[in-house]
Amino acid sequence: MHLYCHDNPETLTLETDVADARPGKIALALSPFYPGGGGQLPDRGVVRWSGGETRVIGFDYSAGKLWHLLDAPMEVTGTVQVSVDPDFRRRMRQLHTDTHVLNALVFQQFDGALVTGVQMAEDGTARMDFDLPAADNDRLRALEGPINDLIRQDIAVGFVYVPMLEAQNTPGLIRSRSVAPPPAPDGTIRIVEIAGLDRQACGGTHLASTGGSPPIRILKIDNKGRHNRRIRIALADTP
Repeated sequence: MHLYCHDNPETLTLETDVADARPGKIALALSPFYPGGGGQLPDRGVVRWSGGETRVIGFDYSAGKLWHLLDAPMEVTGTVQVSVDPDFRRRMRQLHTDTHVLNALVFQQFDGALVTGVQMAEDGTARMDFDLPAADNDRLRALEGPINDLIRQDIAVGFVYVPMLEAQNTPGLIRSRSVAPPPAPDGTIRIVEIAGLDRQACGGTHLASTGGSPPIRILKIDNKGRHNRRIRIALADTP
């Protein structure tokens, strides 16, 4: 999937046209919103037009369109201004970037362990599950220092698109045991790159460099079944 927010992550307010409308939902010609996925929560924000404004409360894909769900059953048409909640987007970008750093270190230090689940939360916490049947939990807790060192180094984060077949045939690009981001219409898949550290497929939003995140804390490590280890992290400025 190729989203406007991927190419323009700093654009949080945009004037655009309503491409289609139904009571309580609209499809836009261009949208700065990230609709959620890959463990990242969808953006929040507002739509403003000549007749007023309303909140965007969710998203839905149907009939080949991304519908923005509104908090009132009104039908909005014409030109609108849409704005993404900047604080919420920043929090999600920080958490998503930090989970990539965690993923990179686990992959490198634990024999290419794959991700079995991930979820970010609005309170500044996240959990990431790995297929690690024999890992020492103390070794996993010890990753907090190296993660924060990489955050402090302010390493550039970018992305490229590569053909899906190439991604599938390149070890380490697709890290999930169960799913991968859907390809763009041209058959390519988005690869997020942390310079000199890691490359992996991902469809979410990220910081421009790791230094945009505060340090993290590893809160807890849980054994989830015979294989999975769940690592819970929090941004250090989270209460």
